[in-house]
Amino acid sequence: MGRVLVDARRITAKARWYWSSLMGDNHYARYLEHHGRTHPGEPVLTEREYWKARHRAADRNPQGRCC
Repeated sequence: MGRVLVDARRITAKARWYWSSLMGDNHYARYLEHHGRTHPGEPVLTEREYWKARHRAADRNPQGRCC
């Protein structure tokens, strides 16, 4: 029974990660990780600023969108 529970939790965690990636929930966290790695000491956008910049970039370059 214990092994089944461990497997179920692992599968649930992977499904949650996949769904978050698909829906964009973890984009800001990935931005923070990348920024900290490649631009240490530089100011970081707030989450609100990040999403505004991301949407502006998508509007300037609409070819990558489905709609």
